[in-house]
Amino acid sequence: MAVLLNGVAQLEYDRDKLLPDHQALYLDKMDAKMEEGIMIGDSLIKNPDANQRAQFVAANLVHAIKNDQESVAASMCTYLADRLPELKQVRIEDVDEEVTINLVFDEDYKKQVAVQFTH
Repeated sequence: MAVLLNGVAQLEYDRDKLLPDHQALYLDKMDAKMEEGIMIGDSLIKNPDANQRAQFVAANLVHAIKNDQESVAASMCTYLADRLPELKQVRIEDVDEEVTINLVFDEDYKKQVAVQFTH
């Protein structure tokens, strides 16, 4: 799974690697905290469903990436990859402070390849 900002990969998550116990516990704690309620826009949502949780976590992921909070971004990415096993890409577009987030389930991420130009 990959997280892209304006088409550029920011994070990649390898689901083939086993999630360490402490990280699994952290994700469970995130779920428990979200059960108390989350803010999406101006609305407080009690007992959010999986889709609402994904939106909330993806919004926090965007905030973490934009503010260079690498460990928070990694945690949010791990949550999305673990809780949404069919998720293939998180596509974030940020144009003139207008942010859109698309969770992509039907298109595999293809690694970007650096191209060397010679003259």
